[in-house]
Order: sequence, then structure tokens, then C-alpha cells
Amino acid sequence: MTAKITYDEVEVGTELPARTFPVTRATLVRYAGASGDFNPIHWNERFAKEVGLPDVIAHGMFTMAEAIRVVTDWTGDPGAVVEYGVRFTKPVVVPNDDQGAEIQVSGKVAAKLDDNTVRVDLTATSGGQKVLGMSRAVVRLA
Repeated sequence: MTAKITYDEVEVGTELPARTFPVTRATLVRYAGASGDFNPIHWNERFAKEVGLPDVIAHGMFTMAEAIRVVTDWTGDPGAVVEYGVRFTKPVVVPNDDQGAEIQVSGKVAAKLDDNTVRVDLTATSGGQKVLGMSRAVVRLA
């Protein structure tokens, strides 16, 4: 696959389409099974509270994966991402109800680099709090 967006089409400040990702307890259980991360803070409310958390929290890597979807959906090619990193700032708290939580993600081209690459800065929030800091991806465009 090749990115559907060309380097010449974007400028610094180009905004990517924002997305909202729902997260429920069932989502976390499925992710735990797929990732092998069965830490009880991600599914057991009693345990999460005993260790000082407000409730069950989403896996950090799950949150990170949801955020980069804004970039991969924009480029049309997951392989276009050549570098990606974040700092985890706050947990995504997932209540035990029919609603769960939401992760809101937006992105913007922050720099045009060499070799048809751009740096995209992402903003990810949940419950009104920033959950990822320094969330940046380097993407190779067509």
C-alpha cells in the first residue's frame, strides 16, 4: 500500500479529521485477550480502586493504538507511519456502565520534513483531560 495523501497536498497546519473512539469494559477484556495483558487494573474495579485508581483504566497501548488510527485513516496506509511515540499523561477511566468512556483524538501536520515525510502532532483526551502528551508520528506520504 501507499499513502493516498501526497506530500505536496499538505502544509504545516493541515488538520486531520478528528475521531472519537468508544471504550467499554468489554473492549478492554477483548484487548486483554488479544494482547496478553491481563493486569487486573484493566478489568477488576475492586482491584483498581485498592491500588489507588479511580476505577478500571484502559491499557496504555490500547489508547496509543486508538490515537494513531487518526493518522492511518488519513493516509489510507498504516505502513506510512515510520515513527510514533507518546507520553502517557492521564489514564482513560472506563466506568462499568453501558456508556463506558470515549477517547477524542485530533491531529495536525506540525512540520514538513525530508523524503516526503511530515510530523503529525496528535491530541488525545478523555473525560476532558489530556491522556497522551508529546503524541507525535512521522509519516511518509506519496
